[in-house]
Amino acid sequence: MARRRPARPAHRPAATDRPDPDRSDPGRAAPAACPCGTARYADCCGRFHRAEAVPATAEELMRSRYAAFALADTGYLLRTWHPDTRPAHLDLSGAPRWTGLEILATSGGSAFHREGTVTFRAHHRGAGGAPGTQQERSRFVRVDGAWRYLDGAVD
Repeated sequence: MARRRPARPAHRPAATDRPDPDRSDPGRAAPAACPCGTARYADCCGRFHRAEAVPATAEELMRSRYAAFALADTGYLLRTWHPDTRPAHLDLSGAPRWTGLEILATSGGSAFHREGTVTFRAHHRGAGGAPGTQQERSRFVRVDGAWRYLDGAVD
């Protein structure tokens, strides 16, 4: 009789899956699983972070920005922020450790829209390790054909 392998639980990115926030060192390995929870990082948000592709929808941009927050990729976050609302600089030191993402709703934001919204819940661990969540409704608009984060309302 053949042995059955036990079912593997769904993978959630753990602290060991994340690279050191200093991504300027080319010797550091990228995480295997994408922090956004969709696929392998290299095939998912990694291609956007490396500027090999651009997000085709507002949701793809939102997922890639979540992954950039999880990986402390401030350059990507600033590049994908709308020029009218983008801060001059972004300091992620002391930020929580992002541990999971849930997309709750989307409106517009497809290849045929100029605007879109994505409502999501992001899970994190604070400085003391306590779990927490942030729920936000983010607005996105196209600038020169590319999706940009405009602003968001935190619930």
